[in-house]
Amino acid sequence: MQRIHFTPADFARVRLRTTAGPLVESAFAYGLLGRGVGAPFARWRSQVGERLARCPLPLTGGSAAPGLDGLIDLIERSGRSVGTDARRAASGPPFHPAAADLSMVWRVAVAPYWEHVRGYLEAECEARGRVLMAGGVELLLTTLHSKITWRAPVLEIHDGPDEDIRLDGRGLVLTPSVFLAHRPGRVTRRLAENGPVVLAFAAPPDTHQAAGLWDEPDDSGQSLGALVGQTRAAALHALRSSCTTSQLADRLGISAAGASQHTAILRRAGLITTRRIRNTVLHTLTPLGVALLKGISPRPAGPTVRAGAATVRRAA
Repeated sequence: MQRIHFTPADFARVRLRTTAGPLVESAFAYGLLGRGVGAPFARWRSQVGERLARCPLPLTGGSAAPGLDGLIDLIERSGRSVGTDARRAASGPPFHPAAADLSMVWRVAVAPYWEHVRGYLEAECEARGRVLMAGGVELLLTTLHSKITWRAPVLEIHDGPDEDIRLDGRGLVLTPSVFLAHRPGRVTRRLAENGPVVLAFAAPPDTHQAAGLWDEPDDSGQSLGALVGQTRAAALHALRSSCTTSQLADRLGISAAGASQHTAILRRAGLITTRRIRNTVLHTLTPLGVALLKGISPRPAGPTVRAGAATVRRAA
């Protein structure tokens, strides 16, 4: 059981983020590949299984295959993106034997659905935000998951590693997860000494909601990723609505420094513009960036994805 200890200052520093990022979701998806899945994930498993049949890389099984906790620890230590892991694995020995496997999981099991998944997570996050506004932080913590228990001032996460995590005023970032279907929640990042702790909590779709997530994707989303890189492709999609660097980092689940590096590359390529407004910068797609997305863009999520917000609203 993970136990997260709050101080009074931490309540003012609890916030919601759409996702913990593509790399963490890939680790959660990795965990689903080696176990049985329920009806909402049956179609996803079938489609991914067909892709894995053509993949020479063994993703599951064997004594060297890491568990979920090992992958999360690997991500936390490395601080790298999926694209970085993939490039290192292609150019030489990976920094860890699981790095290439995790990059492959991203390409075959998560990336084809990422736009749909992100839309679902945005709706989920909006619904949780309404819970927060209606009943405050304690109601939000109480309604995260049936196996996440709030016993002030400790948040208990059952069915996980046995450890105590003390926030000590750093605050807590809460992120819903589609692929964390076999755990109620998992601390995914402790960041810097003074940075917030990130807790991903399970928010898997029901059968009706899943119908809009696993539509057989075309190859256009992968083509855009091959052209500019998976993280920068995700950044272009996120910038369909103009945002600041910190907001982009939240949407992608990466650090502000990482988001700044990606926007600099996209700006030099002429795909986005950046303008300063007082102490912040605002990033916006250029006509070239819009044209690229229109020419190479995955199909939009169906209306069933939005059902997640109504479901959480009724539960709250």
